[in-house]
Amino acid sequence: MEVCYQLPVLPLDRPVPKHVLSRRGAISFSSSSSLFGAPDPRQLSQRRGAISYDSSDQTALYIRMLDVRVRSQVGFEPERRSSHPYLCIDFRTLHTRLGYGSMSASSSPERRVHRLLSFQRYLHSSRLLRGIPQQIPLHILDEDYTGQARCMLEKVGNWNFDIFLFDRLTNGNSLISLTLHLLNQYGLVELFQLDIVKLWRFLVMVQEDYHSDNPYHNAVHAADVTQAMYCYMREPLLAKSLTSCDIILGILAAATHDLDHPGVNQPFLIKTDHYLATLYRNTSVLENHHWKSAVGLLRETGLFSHLPAEDSLKMERELGSLILATDISRQNEYLSRFRRHLDQENLSLSNGSHRHFILQMALKCADICNPCRPWELSKQWSEKVTQEFFQQGDIEKKHKLEVSPVCDREMNTVGNIQMGFMTYVAEPLFAEWTRFSDTRLSQTMLGHMGLNKASWGSLQQEQPPVSVKAEPSSPGTDAEGGAAARRDGNTATGGTSSKELPQGSRES
Repeated sequence: MEVCYQLPVLPLDRPVPKHVLSRRGAISFSSSSSLFGAPDPRQLSQRRGAISYDSSDQTALYIRMLDVRVRSQVGFEPERRSSHPYLCIDFRTLHTRLGYGSMSASSSPERRVHRLLSFQRYLHSSRLLRGIPQQIPLHILDEDYTGQARCMLEKVGNWNFDIFLFDRLTNGNSLISLTLHLLNQYGLVELFQLDIVKLWRFLVMVQEDYHSDNPYHNAVHAADVTQAMYCYMREPLLAKSLTSCDIILGILAAATHDLDHPGVNQPFLIKTDHYLATLYRNTSVLENHHWKSAVGLLRETGLFSHLPAEDSLKMERELGSLILATDISRQNEYLSRFRRHLDQENLSLSNGSHRHFILQMALKCADICNPCRPWELSKQWSEKVTQEFFQQGDIEKKHKLEVSPVCDREMNTVGNIQMGFMTYVAEPLFAEWTRFSDTRLSQTMLGHMGLNKASWGSLQQEQPPVSVKAEPSSPGTDAEGGAAARRDGNTATGGTSSKELPQGSRES
């Protein structure tokens, strides 16, 4: 197989630890395709776009347009992949131009310093530049913050775990710190004989491949989902049934479930003829991309290279099966199957396929559990996801595209979006989860969701009405295609057929 692609030449604009400066994007390919020779590290240091292999013809395609440039005679210009006018949209640049909080290029040196230094040492350097004397020794301040982070990790199984505070205490490295802690806590590093250097490199790459410019689909969201997944796996029914393989897959799937999310949803990619949509035939576009990107990182770092090839491929396939389950357009499919099992009382967690299905449902719950968090946390997540919706709507308006439902800031509010989402998506899912695992945690989640819904209702009454409010989807028609679908970046664009699922997906 001969693969030809052009690497963009561009100075790095995102700070990363020195030991991964030789690599700037995920390499993604199907589990059936073969690996290619290692490129020149000097080229990798300039690479910004991820690469995906279509299993049908193994054609290399760029799958991340964000910040991709090619050198031309007139300077740097967006690289066009076809004649379509929207394929070259640089979402981060648009966000910056529209003024929604993205950091400008002039702040890159400051961001590098911030990430390379600890929070307290960065604060200390800022004070020195302003002529403010430092009165407390640096090592004490560093130990204070790392000590607080360690104290939080001791309570990582609490449902009121504040991931935003933890992210600040770890200097923006919440996903790395949390995932590594959980793998160590379960003894999985030793059990699977994972090389700690490869593991660290893998986690750094995962965190870096989440787009920090996304208000919602970023590494903090991934860390939050990972923490929720841990809470569910500690529930009595699962804790006594899950194998070590189930646990490591659950943790890694949660950490990578939105890897390299572009901050726009599947309908946007489809209506702009984006090559990601073409590559995955308009079916579970983002989820397939997240899965293939995760597999790319596993292979690039060689995290499972010491395992037998058959076992490694099986883990990749089952990782894909878990990630693909988060496709919100298939919500009714999974929920109906879950109800059927519960009605027939035929779930057996000694059965491997049944355990895998419950892991899929647990990851689905973890992915949309924000309405079930305490109000202070839930409100922050609601505002962030709505901000991401509205940013997409602004891009669509700017480029004269039809504005996606729930993405028009002039026709929607945070409150009505959240109340519709809770009513038609979250409540049905968590009601069935409570039937499966009726514990203190499940009752707490339902209680928080009820209070949060009431709080949003009260805020709605206090706010002036918007010009036109979007009607919520009816529960029996298109619940997964309404507010629910836009929350996670998908709509019901046709269910995924069995042949589109990874080979490791299991049907009970």
